[in-house]
Amino acid sequence: MAGKGTIRFKGHETFTLREGWLNKGLAAIAENPQVFRENYGADALGMGPNMAKALRYWLRCAGLAEDIPRKGSEEGGMRLSAVGRIIFEKDRYIEDVFTLWLIHCRIAANYSQATAWNLFFNQFGCEEFDRARMMQEMRSFAYLACDKAGAKRRVPDASVDADCDAILHMYVRRGEREGTPEEKNVSPFGRLALIRPADGAYVRCQPDLGRLPEEIVLYLLAESLSGANSEELDTLLAAENGPGKLLQLGRNGLAELLERLAAKGKITINRTAGLNMVYLGEPVTGEQVAADYYGKREKSLCFPRRYTA
Repeated sequence: MAGKGTIRFKGHETFTLREGWLNKGLAAIAENPQVFRENYGADALGMGPNMAKALRYWLRCAGLAEDIPRKGSEEGGMRLSAVGRIIFEKDRYIEDVFTLWLIHCRIAANYSQATAWNLFFNQFGCEEFDRARMMQEMRSFAYLACDKAGAKRRVPDASVDADCDAILHMYVRRGEREGTPEEKNVSPFGRLALIRPADGAYVRCQPDLGRLPEEIVLYLLAESLSGANSEELDTLLAAENGPGKLLQLGRNGLAELLERLAAKGKITINRTAGLNMVYLGEPVTGEQVAADYYGKREKSLCFPRRYTA
């Protein structure tokens, strides 16, 4: 998980992630690591320069691509990260529900590059809110983030507001419109159903557990336990970048997903002395969890679990 030494707001050039963008970016980098060096990759990607810059930003935020360090006169460019390679090879068009949740979690946990997303899912606790309240509270969180980072100037309110609008645009599902997905300006994250509109306001929702793969909880356990092999259930609910926060799970919802992991032998749940302790079977990384998920999906010869309308 990203540390808290740096912060960034409005890195997306006002362009939120759209359907088809990530697989387009992954394929472009796999074919040409220098794709973003000329006119930000606009010509090769068939989009405007600011859109191309935004795509590069989102690839970095999700940890799917990373900069290649320059060596002397050699060009730097970008390369797929380990997780980016796994997704490119196993679910290139991001059809599997697990992939979408994985990318969401990696963006929301990325404090240094997607600061507003991290603050929204970890700090902004309102279950029901309107746009004005969201912006007011997120500005306060942003000011504190600037202080912690030792920034000489506070982030402009307009930048915080732009990120708030981007979050709502990404996670509130839009009505269907005519045209291609890119023309509709639709974000795939609306399918996660984490935020819904309600009478001029917004309500945060626990996702449908039937369409939430328990392996994403295992991924977050592997990432958040940081070498430890056990944690109490209530701590997992409240932990920063943990499954309770990033997946917006209530206690019963998290317990159900943990039970499903236990039934698969991935974790052990020990209920003693009034505590529900969760134990990882073996030390594992988030990258290993993802690779194992896709490997078993291929062996099952089943179609991937997809989101439907």
